[in-house]
Amino acid sequence: MTLASILIQLLNGLAAAASLFLVSAGLSLIFGVTRIVNFAHGSLYMLGLYGAYSLIQFFGRTPLGFWGAVVLAALAVGLVGILIEVLVLRRIYRAPELFQLLATFAVVLVIKDIALFTWGAEDLVGPRAPGLSMAVEIMGRRIPAYDLVLIAIGPVVLGAIWLLLTRTRWGALVRAATQDREMVGALGVDQAKLFTSVFFVGSVLAGLGGALQIPREPANLELDLAIIADAFVVTVVGGLGSIGGAFLAAIIIGVAKAFCIGIGTVTWFGFEVSFSKLTLVVEFLIMALVLVVRPYGLLGKPQAAQRAAEPAPRLQVPSWTFALVWLALLALVPLAADRYTTILLTDIVCFALFAVSLHFIMGPAGMVSFGHAAYFGIGAYAAGLLMKRFGLPMEAALLLAPLVAGAFAIVYGWFCVRLSGVYLAMLTLAFAQISWSIVFQWDSVTGGSNGVFGIWPPAWLADKTAYYYLALVLCGAGIVFLWRVLFSPFGYALRAGRDSPLRAEAIGIDLRGFQWAAFVLVGALAGLAGAVYAFSKGSISPSSISIAQSTDGLIMVLLGGVETLTGPVVGAAIFTWLRDVVARNTEFWRAVMGGVILLIVLLFPQGLVGGLKALVARWREQRA
Repeated sequence: MTLASILIQLLNGLAAAASLFLVSAGLSLIFGVTRIVNFAHGSLYMLGLYGAYSLIQFFGRTPLGFWGAVVLAALAVGLVGILIEVLVLRRIYRAPELFQLLATFAVVLVIKDIALFTWGAEDLVGPRAPGLSMAVEIMGRRIPAYDLVLIAIGPVVLGAIWLLLTRTRWGALVRAATQDREMVGALGVDQAKLFTSVFFVGSVLAGLGGALQIPREPANLELDLAIIADAFVVTVVGGLGSIGGAFLAAIIIGVAKAFCIGIGTVTWFGFEVSFSKLTLVVEFLIMALVLVVRPYGLLGKPQAAQRAAEPAPRLQVPSWTFALVWLALLALVPLAADRYTTILLTDIVCFALFAVSLHFIMGPAGMVSFGHAAYFGIGAYAAGLLMKRFGLPMEAALLLAPLVAGAFAIVYGWFCVRLSGVYLAMLTLAFAQISWSIVFQWDSVTGGSNGVFGIWPPAWLADKTAYYYLALVLCGAGIVFLWRVLFSPFGYALRAGRDSPLRAEAIGIDLRGFQWAAFVLVGALAGLAGAVYAFSKGSISPSSISIAQSTDGLIMVLLGGVETLTGPVVGAAIFTWLRDVVARNTEFWRAVMGGVILLIVLLFPQGLVGGLKALVARWREQRA
């Protein structure tokens, strides 16, 4: 690349980094004070684009109309953030952090359908900024003038945030709450007002980041999850709660993406390397590298230990009578149900094993994973490719697919167990996205975006009822095996490491080794669930390994309850059934799903099974 090309790509990267920094700064600010991983932050960015588009149409395409629309859209999004905090999050601040995460994802579903109802499903292309539609020539190359304005906006906003945090009383309170929010509350600070103001500022930044992008990209319904993944990466790479770290990380990632596009395809030693394809995954590669070398991000600090951590409730083994009754019911249902119900039940048992495997490391092992779909999707693709490419029978593919998923878990888990908390969760997301990128772009092997088709089971399993019984046996055996492992010495060692890592290591438990083994175990069984699911559908696509699939697994576990064994099974059944029923009856099924999830979170902060157990225990105490 020539010097002029390098300079232009650098400027392109800085322009992209400006908007990414605004979103990430808001996310980092909210997390630093409230400790909430706000999935809805991407929806606020999306609303910023839609709001700017509508307001520009209303005010007119004049300089005052354009910039006024951008500012008003950002402020309107700030008001939406206040509503989210007051109506939803304020009611569950004392709930477990994972349920707060679930609540924010429910808000994502609701906002997406509100946007669909208001603006429709078509992409909306905004106008160019008045007076900035021309290009500026630099060293013989042309770059949009608006990009240069964006480059200037980033440092200006960074300086404004710095002054706000270091020169005002509000900023002092925010910095104090970031360090120790319990102590701030003990000193008499109104935490409710502080949290609301922080949400307003963070939401305004997200809305501003979106509104400023209206001349550069169309407003569409897929922006929420796309931008939140990038914002999470920037926040984690920079260091949770560090605004300066978010600015540095946004520059690194924006410039890296720009250079990948600029370099294109090159030939090294006879091999073609397509850097342009790396744009889908380069930020996750950077995050994985940073977290391995510096576990708390570039400018982050180790998270303070929670002052009042309650011990986890004791897990109870489901009675054999309970298990046998439900097994008999599941075996009898297909005899009286139609073909469609049998297919739905097959999906449920596959997702039940997927959810139970995720629960194994989330609950007893204490390791939250945002990328568990990696193993589900790898198992599905391994089964399909072993049958389609290598000609193996389905039976052999079903046996080998979990081993392939387990092999990937060996590699991924080795890195993941060196981290904890949100950093561990984000590293699992990075590995999942790397896997998705390989599957999505390796057309010659995986079929790319089309996936793998024609992987039907043999004749003796062609009937949907027969295949359902096979799925019930395999997935049921996997669930029972995981439950049995939980009450073995291995399971007790994992729980000891979760509850008190220092004591566990002091008595000689190789905690990291046990956690690594847990990753491999659940990776293999999630791969089994994916393989069974693939043969049930006859095809597999990259969606099985996407962020959305990992999020579905989290919802299943949290809906049922993390601190129960049967909770993930119940959560998987309810979520799969509810999504199917609602999606077939309304176009706005996401809003209905989000509303139901919010209702469950508010009524049962411990999940459905955990909440019902608490109600039964309270009723028994009152009777006694």
